[in-house]
Amino acid sequence: MLYSKSFLHRSSDQWVVFVHGAGGSSSIWHKQLKDFCERHNVLVLDLRGHGKSQKVSAYNQKYSFELIASDVITLLDQKGIKQAHFVGVSLGSIVIKSLRTQRPDLVQSMIFAGAVTKLNVRSRLILRLGRMLYSFLPQMSLYQLMARIMMPRANHKASRHLFINEAKKVMDKEFQRWFKLTARLTAYLTRINAMPETIPTLYVMGEQDHMFLNPVRVLVTQDEASELRIVPACGHVVNYEQAETFNHLALQFISRHCVQATFN
Repeated sequence: MLYSKSFLHRSSDQWVVFVHGAGGSSSIWHKQLKDFCERHNVLVLDLRGHGKSQKVSAYNQKYSFELIASDVITLLDQKGIKQAHFVGVSLGSIVIKSLRTQRPDLVQSMIFAGAVTKLNVRSRLILRLGRMLYSFLPQMSLYQLMARIMMPRANHKASRHLFINEAKKVMDKEFQRWFKLTARLTAYLTRINAMPETIPTLYVMGEQDHMFLNPVRVLVTQDEASELRIVPACGHVVNYEQAETFNHLALQFISRHCVQATFN
């Protein structure tokens, strides 16, 4: 089972579940915990092969976003959480959308920081280059290169360091599996975003997120249930670079979409 940690609120029946992205862990949410725990129950987790979930392997299973999401579903079922607000960053947004596809009954609302919804020409070229260099570059060198490309500005420095330091904790084989998933990412994103969203969804994107902001702009025009908030002078990892702004926007959104939840 995945590693997780629960923070129980003395009176709230609302759960907020945080899902990190590729190369991250539950520790990337440390700037969110205080504000969110003051209002709601909180669950943070490490996806398979990340953080303290190193022993969750996929040797006998086809590796996919569906598989990764099913781990989270199993965890929630074991904890008796029937509904939650899901918060994801970067590729964690895809895990949450896969979970929503499999078990929409679990999802009250979705909040995404630096969401990945579609790969533009630049993104596809960068990922293709990464796959070409994978056989020649050490894992961390490739990760550092990708971090520099995604977060190139001086004010992104702290996010780059977080991104790289977290990646050092990821199992080599897990990194390989996630990276191979990028070859199928365009088709998968097209499939999971094909239908208009019906679950309340908030996208919080950095103004300087040159790889992923514009596709989100287009997507929200097609979804009445989706909203976009753009944070000025901010890059990809919004929840870390502009934590106070992100927390305010996310908690405000959750307060508008709270319904009585049911637990065992």
